[in-house]
Amino acid sequence: MKLSPESEAIVRATAGVVAENAEAITKVFYPAMFAAHPELLNVFNRANQAVGEQPKALAASVVAFAVQLIDPDAPDFTPVMRRIAHKHVSLGIQARQYTIVGRHLLDAVGTVLGDAVTPEVRAAWDEVYWLFGTSLIAEEGKLYAEGGTDPDEPWRQYRVVERLEESGEAFSLVLAPVSGSAPAHHTGQYVAIAVDLPDGTRQPRQYTISSGPRGDSLRVTVKRVFGVGGAPDGQVSTWLHENAEPGTLLDVSQPAGDVVLDGGENPLVLVSAGIGITPVAAILEDLSRRQPQRTVRLFHADRTHDTHALYASLRRQVLAMDDARAQNWYESDAAQAPTLHPALPGYMNLDGVDLPEDATVFMCGPLPFMQSARRALIARGIPSERIHYEVFGPDLWAQQPDAAAA
Repeated sequence: MKLSPESEAIVRATAGVVAENAEAITKVFYPAMFAAHPELLNVFNRANQAVGEQPKALAASVVAFAVQLIDPDAPDFTPVMRRIAHKHVSLGIQARQYTIVGRHLLDAVGTVLGDAVTPEVRAAWDEVYWLFGTSLIAEEGKLYAEGGTDPDEPWRQYRVVERLEESGEAFSLVLAPVSGSAPAHHTGQYVAIAVDLPDGTRQPRQYTISSGPRGDSLRVTVKRVFGVGGAPDGQVSTWLHENAEPGTLLDVSQPAGDVVLDGGENPLVLVSAGIGITPVAAILEDLSRRQPQRTVRLFHADRTHDTHALYASLRRQVLAMDDARAQNWYESDAAQAPTLHPALPGYMNLDGVDLPEDATVFMCGPLPFMQSARRALIARGIPSERIHYEVFGPDLWAQQPDAAAA
């Protein structure tokens, strides 16, 4: 995959100025696109738009892809491409939508950069975009085919068969397809749930499948999101909190996600914070059935024990395994927490914890938390290539040029 020589020279000369203005470009691009195509508001999560995460993720990914095209020493973009494709498939993105996005994105480049965008410059960046877009379209087509999903009908109807209150803020929904069996999924994957809101709009939100493979159903665990710092409350989580009861019908995507439990036997270290416990719960449920002898260390941070979602099931799974241990950190009331091992107060500190040799690490939680944990684990001697992570929403970490050093 290469640019034409003419376009490569232009992109090399203009990449710096496009990168410097990338966020400004996306701030022009999104409102213009949504004004012309309001139906796309049903695809893009409005909370991610409101706090700026989606524009930042798009800007970072296009610039990183362009840099890879012109710099042979740039990091391989393939893992990022694959991760984006999984997220797109869970949201039902369709190939024809890339034409709309490309046109409005290049129009926004022209608006922000003005006369600097000559026809030749626009053509060169159009070539970048379509190399980017066709790579994603191909990967997404493969994922749809593997999942047995018609891209024109990406949503499947599920019925809520059980609701479990996990904490004051979190609840689990056990979902079964209205027809047929639940699709096979890899432990650690997620689905999107799309709901029709009272204002007439439709919004999707991705949730980790917090159970291991079951065949007849899947479980998602939802934390009700309250807006802070001017951000809105989570529309989908609020709707589900108020409306999802046994019998409720929901539109659910095919399972997606590339951070999944491997089939090996080496030790696992599971690091999580808050609702990031959901993929950890799925991994432990799977391991307690299939590999109860596998060595597992679970490190989790939360505000209090009362906000620690899925604790009861996690405790059962740890007790069912031969060599599983859990350590929890709580910001408040750690001394009173009824945990298997005494909980520690404050924030997670991995400096002195037991880390098995040759361990593989899975992390999930807020981005700053994972960056801090990753630095601590690398300092303890765990190679970076053995540390895997999952991000809820747009992935702003993998697309940063200094991600490997974070």
